[in-house]
Amino acid sequence: MRVQVISNASNVHQAQLIGKTAIVIDVMRTASTIIAAIEAGARCVLPVETIMEAKAIAKSSDLLGGERFCKRISGFDLGNSPNEYRNSIVCDKRIILTTTDGTRAIIRSMRAAELFIASLTNADACIDAAMQTERDLVLICAGSQDQFTLEDGFCAGALIAKLQKDYSNSPLSMNDFGYAMLSLYEHTKHQQTTTLRNGFSGKHLQAIGLEADINDCIQINRTTVVPYLHNGVIVSYPVNS
Repeated sequence: MRVQVISNASNVHQAQLIGKTAIVIDVMRTASTIIAAIEAGARCVLPVETIMEAKAIAKSSDLLGGERFCKRISGFDLGNSPNEYRNSIVCDKRIILTTTDGTRAIIRSMRAAELFIASLTNADACIDAAMQTERDLVLICAGSQDQFTLEDGFCAGALIAKLQKDYSNSPLSMNDFGYAMLSLYEHTKHQQTTTLRNGFSGKHLQAIGLEADINDCIQINRTTVVPYLHNGVIVSYPVNS
């Protein structure tokens, strides 16, 4: 099996995705928020790139969620903190979501044959789901403002470590960045909290008073919920057709 890891959303090229299973990673915070929304009973999440597009397609029964530069968008129902997406608020709702980096990474990855959403909170479950597709994998770190972020790379390493541990019958061929992210994970996994709090995103969230989001986003394997792109919207995998 071939595994390619891409460092940030701006480095995603369509040719890399054809016939592959893509896993989009945005630990802090879009992927963690989508996982929380699906787990809380949201009917689906529709990722869009712009605020204008989100407002244009929203129906009265929808919820608008998202952020720009970590702040909730004016007039939106929800921001991009996982703890906002509670069952009492999102159950059976379509959520239209736009974020600075995460939703852009998802949209840029839609040409893949299959697309899953991963964070640390569902890492093992996401790999188990992706392996059912029997395709080569492309792990896409969303990053921040077209730059690599430590937490996304750490999560990519955790996904690869899971592959090596539980799917050793499928020898892995990785790109150099994949090997580097596996090394990052193996060398820092016992200091996970300290490592991720000291990354750019962790420091920034602490500085603007969103430390609770860090704690919510770095709970490894807290859930088995795996968001999956189906007919243009994100739902829970497997899809009940």
